[in-house]
Amino acid sequence: MRILSTTLLVFAAVGATALAQGRPTPFTVEESGQGYASLKDAVAAIGGGRGTVLIAPGTYAQCAVQDAGEVSFRARTPGTVILDGMPCEGKAALVLRGRSTSVDGIVFQNLRVPDGNGAGIRLESGNLTVTNSMFRNSEEGILSGDAPQGSVTIDRSTFRHLGRCDRDLDCAHGVYIGRYGSLTVTRSRFDQGDGGHYLKTRTARVTITGNSFDDSAGRLTNYMIDLSNGASGEISRNEMVQGKDKDNHSAFITVAPEGRENDSSGLSILNNSASFVPGLQRNSSFVANFTDDAVRIGANRLASGVKLTDRR
Repeated sequence: MRILSTTLLVFAAVGATALAQGRPTPFTVEESGQGYASLKDAVAAIGGGRGTVLIAPGTYAQCAVQDAGEVSFRARTPGTVILDGMPCEGKAALVLRGRSTSVDGIVFQNLRVPDGNGAGIRLESGNLTVTNSMFRNSEEGILSGDAPQGSVTIDRSTFRHLGRCDRDLDCAHGVYIGRYGSLTVTRSRFDQGDGGHYLKTRTARVTITGNSFDDSAGRLTNYMIDLSNGASGEISRNEMVQGKDKDNHSAFITVAPEGRENDSSGLSILNNSASFVPGLQRNSSFVANFTDDAVRIGANRLASGVKLTDRR
């Protein structure tokens, strides 16, 4: 089975060892042309307004909190900017509670905190758009709070070696979006999970299309897509491969396993593929529906042993 290549992202330069040292002003506010030595200072300069922080190539043990405004964080060269191992407020490399934020071409890695939810991005309010970025080797990629009028969009991004379910703490996941209004995930890759779900959301509406969920090298993982409280929308054209080392292999997609809050009768699931790694024989359900909502399940390509749906 074809799984989307990691060359989906332009990350040939991710392994480069260019460091921030020696660059006195690696963070530039595009609109003013002013440079800053710290990411925090660049964000503070934008304040409650609108601006773009351009980031020079390098590996930065820095983080920032956006308290207001509309801020774009953009790598000058995609894949060459790494925010490495430095969380703000014991949460994430970027803690966001402004009106809106966009992130483009940035690598987030090695984020760990005492409560087990160390993330590349912690979204507390406002809209978020993430493109062409990578989240790896952390407890969580993106974690959000609740904002029923807000939206989250993720495109052409990679989520690798994320999640955990240890230390007697609640599990962390590759992406976990709370009670936002909508979530769109397109052309992205989820692989090598370290626990929890690859994609978990409580949003009322989802568009999850054209992604790959490759669990071949996952360990102690759970579901590929968990619609915790149900959702309307579309899940289509995704490729899903379930690996051997699962904490729970009973389903690929779940609908409202934590209680029905959203009507899922407007949910359409079609043109996806679901299979196991070569040589693995087991039984699983493609869609486990924990409600009586009539989810529309169209034509999908399912391997032997994958039941189309079951009511739980």
